[in-house]
Amino acid sequence: MAMTKPATRPDNPRFSSGPCAKIPTFELSKLSDAALGRSHRAAVGKAKLKAAIDETRAILGVPADYRIGIVPASDTGAMEMAMWSLLGARKAEMLAWESFGAGWVTDVVKQLKIDAEIKTAEYGQIVDFATVDFDNDVVFTWNGTTSGARVPNGDAIPANREGLTICDATSAAFAQDLPWDKLDVTTFSWQKVMGGEAAHGMLILSPRAVERLESYTPAWPLPKIFRMTKGGKLIEGIFVGETINTPSMLAVEDYLVALEWAKSVGGLKGLMARADANAKVLWDFCDRNDWIANLADDPATRSNTSVCLKFTDVRIKDGAAFAKAVAKKLADYNAAYDIGAYRDAPAGLRIWCGATIEAADVEKLTLWLTWAFEEVLAEQTEAA
Repeated sequence: MAMTKPATRPDNPRFSSGPCAKIPTFELSKLSDAALGRSHRAAVGKAKLKAAIDETRAILGVPADYRIGIVPASDTGAMEMAMWSLLGARKAEMLAWESFGAGWVTDVVKQLKIDAEIKTAEYGQIVDFATVDFDNDVVFTWNGTTSGARVPNGDAIPANREGLTICDATSAAFAQDLPWDKLDVTTFSWQKVMGGEAAHGMLILSPRAVERLESYTPAWPLPKIFRMTKGGKLIEGIFVGETINTPSMLAVEDYLVALEWAKSVGGLKGLMARADANAKVLWDFCDRNDWIANLADDPATRSNTSVCLKFTDVRIKDGAAFAKAVAKKLADYNAAYDIGAYRDAPAGLRIWCGATIEAADVEKLTLWLTWAFEEVLAEQTEAA
């Protein structure tokens, strides 16, 4: 007998892992104060860019002696700037447990041709940090956006390390407690937990990273948009809002609005609590059902933002086709958009649970997940 279709849909079915859902209070009218048609070098433009940096520091608790810069090309641009500018001074260790981490390995080993040791883990797991030599420069993602597995804390990173830690935190910042004393370079983009518009990256440098920049010159040429020093000194303007290239002032305004909303929900603690509550709905759902499970087996390393799920029912013959059919059905019924697993990841679903999502919508989604599972299973059984 066919299962009854759920009576209500999520109020906001946008569960994409990037660009992610806008803040719940978003309206275009909130961007009316954007400095459109004004130079980013004018006083009004500089003030807004500096405000974005200052509010980021305040909400994330970034130490006063760390630099924060707004850079081109989203999180990818920020990571590329860091790797091309800082790596090569000593051996590197590349840690990868999902597709973006694997991409950084390719850049370092095949493009920069740096002496590097590569440590990998399967999707849903993370590298054992106890095996990492932090006297080397270590590059890793904090939260695997495409695998749903994250670093639980910074305890394994020594305070007296010789190398730099370069961390892609794009789907962790604003939802997870990042240990700044253990991170020398941290990158993220506005489009993830804050639901901001894409194309801008954030680059956060510790004093140790600045010292490396000012004392080391890479063997390879650096494109203009990667250059952070001049005459052996840090270009300080980059870290007070004097961006390397022209930013979108509309996107800057959108980020400022999101930061104001973040303060209204309790700052970082409030944002983390919202993401935790959203993810818990799915974790509990998996515990109640034997046909679906979290891709990350260890609860300590499960992401609270990009929650990745796998179907486990033995009746499913083609996992990829099944997951794709479920995702399509949910989109067709306007119950959930863009929740298919990342193209390089194991077959399944990836549901964004960052702070801009409402737990009530995740609850409603679970009803639709059950319905879609039963519908697709019946359809594929009948077709067989």
